[in-house]
Amino acid sequence: MSDLRQRVRNGPRSLTPTTSKPAMTTPKPRAQWLIYAIASGGCAALNGVFAKLTTTAQTSHLSSSLAVLLHLSPSNRIIDFLLRALMFGLNLLFNLIMWTLFTRALTLGSSTTRVSIMNTSSNFLVTAVLSALVFSEALPGLWFAGAGLLVVGSVVIGAREEKEGRGPEVVGDGGMAGREAVGGMGLDGVEREDVGYEGYRDDLVELRNER
Repeated sequence: MSDLRQRVRNGPRSLTPTTSKPAMTTPKPRAQWLIYAIASGGCAALNGVFAKLTTTAQTSHLSSSLAVLLHLSPSNRIIDFLLRALMFGLNLLFNLIMWTLFTRALTLGSSTTRVSIMNTSSNFLVTAVLSALVFSEALPGLWFAGAGLLVVGSVVIGAREEKEGRGPEVVGDGGMAGREAVGGMGLDGVEREDVGYEGYRDDLVELRNER
């Protein structure tokens, strides 16, 4: 009888969180979101290049050269149409890839602002380089000044968010220690036995019947 009352006083052992081990999670590498963000910006730049090639006169010169290479007339409209359709298809493809990579970067990153800044920065830089290489567009000094300010702003915002993200460390484990103390030991200082919910309920019913 005394053993039964003691088990009821101690409560079920399964109530205490000490018997369960916290699940171990593998930390995500911090560089992954940065790679996806930069890659998405590069794909966005390629998307813009192919979109421009779909309508620009430069594609007509390219289609003429391709027609001559295939021993066709330089003004072959079919070659020109197929080449522009290819550019439009690549435009859609890189647009899809860009959004996929950008969404993945948002998932892995800890800050939406930092991901967006890296995406925009890489898009801006790659677009400028491709414009100079593909379309022979000159880069004025104002462009370099704007690119420098963009990089500096990215560093400042990233450093600020990194500093704000380091809040005060939480002391303890969210109340788990207190529950472990009550769960591991009874309120009367007697260590609880490993009794499950079913056994605890049966002890209560048995004790009530004896009374």
